[in-house]
Amino acid sequence: MNDALEQAEAGVAACFDTPAWAASDHDLVSALEATHRLEQRLAAVKLTLVRELDGRGTATAQGASSTAVWLRDRLRLGVGVARRLVELAATVDTAPPEVRDALAGGAVDVEQVRVIAETVQTVHGTAGPEATDKAVGVLVDWATQFDATLLRRLGTRILDHVAPEIADAAAEAALRAAESRAARDRHLTVSEQPDGRLRLTGILDTEAAAVLRAAIDPLTTPTGPDDTRSPGQRRHDALADVCRLALRTGELPENGGDPAQVVITTGYDELTRQLGSGALDTGLQVTPEAVRRLACDATILPAVLGGAGQVLDVGRQRRLITGTLRRALVLRDRGCAFPGCDRPPRWCDGHHIRHWADGGDTSLANAVLLCGHHHRHLHHSDWTVQLGGDGHPEFVPPAWLDFEQLPRRNHYHRRR
Repeated sequence: MNDALEQAEAGVAACFDTPAWAASDHDLVSALEATHRLEQRLAAVKLTLVRELDGRGTATAQGASSTAVWLRDRLRLGVGVARRLVELAATVDTAPPEVRDALAGGAVDVEQVRVIAETVQTVHGTAGPEATDKAVGVLVDWATQFDATLLRRLGTRILDHVAPEIADAAAEAALRAAESRAARDRHLTVSEQPDGRLRLTGILDTEAAAVLRAAIDPLTTPTGPDDTRSPGQRRHDALADVCRLALRTGELPENGGDPAQVVITTGYDELTRQLGSGALDTGLQVTPEAVRRLACDATILPAVLGGAGQVLDVGRQRRLITGTLRRALVLRDRGCAFPGCDRPPRWCDGHHIRHWADGGDTSLANAVLLCGHHHRHLHHSDWTVQLGGDGHPEFVPPAWLDFEQLPRRNHYHRRR
């Protein structure tokens, strides 16, 4: 397979070096269609490889929390793109043979395969195997004529073509299935932007949408004729106000042993001089003005820092990694310290480098911040963790993964 792929790669490179301006219109159109077919065939091969790697558990064996996270680091993909790739691989793997053949032949694309697979599953559950076989043929034929969006729309009435005697009853079942999909597809994605802002995207189910509107609508009304905020800005401010109200209730669950709170780190001298920026416990930086606003209603905890931001003292030690010791870990590690992990501090636990049961003490020199997945992975794998000469954690991989066992560090979290 690798030899064939190398030959294909060489052929594609040769095509790229061929000047397109010298070709006729007919040749350009033919080349474009051939390129599209090749792209779909390569997509089929890629999905086959992803499915096999996912099935073998290669990603988790190498320390990643999932195949999607492993693909993100290995192929430098966005985690959303990587997750979608894993889902598509599973869809293609369970698709009927005719559909997989059509994808491998370049006749359909992966989005059309997803639509066909979901439609066929619905037909099978309502009309039986005979109608399902007919539906596969009809849908594959339609896919050669229509894109995925139109194909999905046509698929809602597929039973009119393959089982008209039960089409009306199936339409009602389809409505119930759509309601079930809405519940399944509810999600909220929080994406960090390069400048520290967050992009919120997602789909709320009917009930959650009603609750959100009830909570923010009263706060989105313009405050007066001088309120120049756009509707979108007013909704943004209303959501922030609702979150602040929730934090003030004191009824939210604890997070990492501490009450739910906004944690910001800054220098005391800079704060008093109103000059210094600060770092949130998510690792993001905020301006001096934002630091002062948050400090107006905050508890100030002292921490003594040495060179390179090493924490020297944060107050009294405890048996559990909570309170001041946890804050010290957040200050030092900025998130899960395992290489390649981008989980923020709020998702992490404190881990004893030398286990408590083995006589290890609860101190900053014997602790590291790990997300739940990597905390479990470290306890059940051959990875080891130690503190480097600068006091920051580094992880030694097992010999089967790296013969030289060179220590690795997390580079996702910014250091100050």
